[in-house]
Amino acid sequence: MSYRPIEDYAIIGDGLTAALVSRDGSIDWACFPRFDASSAFARILDSSRGGHFQAAPADDFTVSRRYLHNTNVLLTRFTTSGGEAELIDFMPVSHATDGPGRNRIIRRIRGLAGHVRFAVTLDPRFDYARVDPEWETRPEGVRAIAGQESIAVYAPLAWTLGRSGASTSFDIAAGETRWLVLEYNATPAAWQPADDGASQIALNDTCDYWRRWIGHCTFTSYADVVCRSALVLKLLAYAPTGAIVASPTTSLPERIGGVRNWDYRYAWVRDTAFCVYAFSLLGQFKEGERFFDWLLGVVPDGPESLQVMYGVDGERDLTEYELTHLSGYENSQPVRIGNAAYSQLQLDAYGDLLDTAFVLQKAGRPISKDLWPFLRGSADHVMKIWRQPDQGIWEMRSDPKHFVASKAHCWLALTRAARLARNGGLSGDVEGWVAAADAIMREIRDLGVDPATGSFRQAYGSDQVDASLLALQLRKVVKPGDPQMQATVERIERELDASRSGGDVRPGLIRRYRTSKVDDGLPPGEGVFLMCSFWLVDVYAESGRVDRARQLFERLLDYANDVGLYAEEFDPFEKRHLGNFPQAFTHVALINAAAALEDASSRA
Repeated sequence: MSYRPIEDYAIIGDGLTAALVSRDGSIDWACFPRFDASSAFARILDSSRGGHFQAAPADDFTVSRRYLHNTNVLLTRFTTSGGEAELIDFMPVSHATDGPGRNRIIRRIRGLAGHVRFAVTLDPRFDYARVDPEWETRPEGVRAIAGQESIAVYAPLAWTLGRSGASTSFDIAAGETRWLVLEYNATPAAWQPADDGASQIALNDTCDYWRRWIGHCTFTSYADVVCRSALVLKLLAYAPTGAIVASPTTSLPERIGGVRNWDYRYAWVRDTAFCVYAFSLLGQFKEGERFFDWLLGVVPDGPESLQVMYGVDGERDLTEYELTHLSGYENSQPVRIGNAAYSQLQLDAYGDLLDTAFVLQKAGRPISKDLWPFLRGSADHVMKIWRQPDQGIWEMRSDPKHFVASKAHCWLALTRAARLARNGGLSGDVEGWVAAADAIMREIRDLGVDPATGSFRQAYGSDQVDASLLALQLRKVVKPGDPQMQATVERIERELDASRSGGDVRPGLIRRYRTSKVDDGLPPGEGVFLMCSFWLVDVYAESGRVDRARQLFERLLDYANDVGLYAEEFDPFEKRHLGNFPQAFTHVALINAAAALEDASSRA
């Protein structure tokens, strides 16, 4: 089997984990019982041995699909020469009663016209395809067992066992409905035959859950795309703790055949802060409060021990290793589990943390007496460490550098702490924070500007420009009219825009930086970073270039897949998505850009 393009997938989830469903009705990625657990279906990382669960017409078909309005429930419509049928895929949001250890994927097949013959294959490969299951069949369905884990599909059909798992087929006529109920159990469980009525109630309840949540959001004029991005972010939140994973996948490559393949199934402090900021723009503040509650729980020793990322339940050890038995997506190796960046120093995380708290305070959410000591301690810690080099927002795997964006976020952390204290009547070393922030800004103006171009530069002593510098304007470190900021934007347009490389590429697709082994310790080559392109929309809008911002924003909307999802990166030459999917960073930046456009249009 050949690999499906990354953009051919859609996502479903239950607040504990998620699954990727291809356009041909195959679930090719799912980890149970939570986002960062081992996979049971991983065909997206190894087409021959990864495992999958497919339900699709046995004959040739065409496909259209969409999410049910304001939900994360996926509807796929198949048309064959003999008829038409629809497949609804969803995961019941049952964490409140079931909790981790039990997940369900429910698939409803309904005939719409004529007759369609469906073929179903269940082929789980537990523990990242290192364990082949044993099987049980009963009139109620079929079950795969691996040690204490099991996956059952409850459907009263004639199942056949073979080298590729369990399979069955059936005809569906117009007006007929069949249910396939997959259930994962982390501990042995009794057989529970499917109840069609209960499955329909679960579908109704799941739709109601998503619609109630999104109904509390406020939208811009781009309501449909903002709504979809918000639903993606909510789907990436781990319900028991409120931690938000950067993406539900691992090792989808940033270049086909390349080595920049990372595990993103963890909660970055920075990424979660970005998500909370986006939620606040939509009037959703509970996620921010849950984020800080989670953070206080995972950093009991204070901000000095703050890590870059954690497991969704607060795990600190995310040791990275390679799964050499998996071929990787389109033979892109290695396949990595864990993420070595968890032990890096990334100074920008403190700025995003305190800026998020400031946003919540401005929205009328007071800083709690439990949270303020942590935020105050974070500012005090930044005063001690801001002169250190770090790995930066892009998690360079080379020697630490004095990244200008990192220094700017230290400035942000200290100024936000001072304003939090003043606005809330809170105690703290406000004068010391302000003095240190002034010192940081003087150093940025002195060492962080390229004398040849007058622009900010990637790091002290570097002649490179970096798209992370756009954050200096977005986070109000400098004003839109700042001459050095304007020079920086011009350099980014000139040096990092993929359209400058030739080919049929429209302007506005921005690379993070110019990759090289000298700069980041890895072989060069990756797609354009979609978040940076949405950042550029934001910068244009704030600078009063509203028409240009709107044109770029609407151009970027064209790069979403057919159900409104984005990966981390995009190959503008091959016109395909790259990197882990869907990516929280991209959807956050879309929401922020839409809000910036709305604000700029209002001012105009």
